[in-house]
Amino acid sequence: MKKFPTLILITIFFSLDLFAMENKPYHHLPDGTFRNPEGSPERDSNVKWSYKIFNEERKKIKIEIPEDHVVPRIKVLKDLKDNENNDYIAWIGHATFLIKLGNTTIITDPVFSKNTGPLIFGPKRYVPPAVNLNEIPPVDLFLLTHNHYDHQDMSTIRNFPYKKSKVILPLKLGKYFRSYKDVNELDWYQEIKVNDNVKVTLLPAVHWSKRSLWDTNKTLWGNFLIEYKGKKILFACDTGYGNIYKELGKKYGPIDITFINIGAYNFFPMMPVKDKSVYHTNPEEALQVAQDLKSKKIIGMHWGTVVLSLEPIMEPRERFKNGAEKFGYKKNDAIIFKIGEVKKLSQIIN
Repeated sequence: MKKFPTLILITIFFSLDLFAMENKPYHHLPDGTFRNPEGSPERDSNVKWSYKIFNEERKKIKIEIPEDHVVPRIKVLKDLKDNENNDYIAWIGHATFLIKLGNTTIITDPVFSKNTGPLIFGPKRYVPPAVNLNEIPPVDLFLLTHNHYDHQDMSTIRNFPYKKSKVILPLKLGKYFRSYKDVNELDWYQEIKVNDNVKVTLLPAVHWSKRSLWDTNKTLWGNFLIEYKGKKILFACDTGYGNIYKELGKKYGPIDITFINIGAYNFFPMMPVKDKSVYHTNPEEALQVAQDLKSKKIIGMHWGTVVLSLEPIMEPRERFKNGAEKFGYKKNDAIIFKIGEVKKLSQIIN
């Protein structure tokens, strides 16, 4: 007779577990990992990754930095000071931006280390950050899109001077911010009202996560939609192109400004197709994402700082600007910052 109640309990728990799984979003897998939105492209089975070949090919890339690519540090500091009462966007390098919206200063994916890898390893940046970490203005909001080393820089996180800032990040990344006061993990489509003027929503991206051999896709990734006084700014995680952007455009568009990766797209000959990556849009795909989002302006990022792939280092900006008209944009709508450049928001959204 004792077996009967035990059997009932086992059946109930099993049924509850099945019910819970059936009601989980598509991107949540039963083993606790995550996947891309339904219908996203998948990695080609013909990929034959080789660090040896990659490093050999990377050594062939010429690191020639044009004069118009970097603003001198002294001018950057002056421009930040001169604009402390204005809404502005400043590019620190790679995917690190300062975005000032009213009384809220945001930093995105801050990386101030010399290399993008664990400890002293990984590709070294060929352009240093526009300013030093201890020179950035007070930050109110820290946004982290995902855990790759060129976005989640633990040295920067440990030494960040404004640990009282609000941190917003995707699920399961909070463990890296234990010394911070206000840490918020979001799932896709969850939102946080930062203050009366700023709201942030985490949206899907086509990417992945990994920091070691044992944690592939165990933390989430995502794009941030920042809403400010009727304006919409989308800061993209690293992302490939996917049908999800048409859906997001219908639900959240039009977007006023989209920040999106335009570099790190060529891994040929390891990948079978040149200039094509499932997880990083090339410049034309970035413009397609912006078109799908009904974005008015597009800022190209994730280029011109560190060699992560095999295209020429200045190619992304040329293809981005030259491809704009094919996607219904004027060249001036496809915006390229100099590293260290500070632009008033009113100069971009006019």
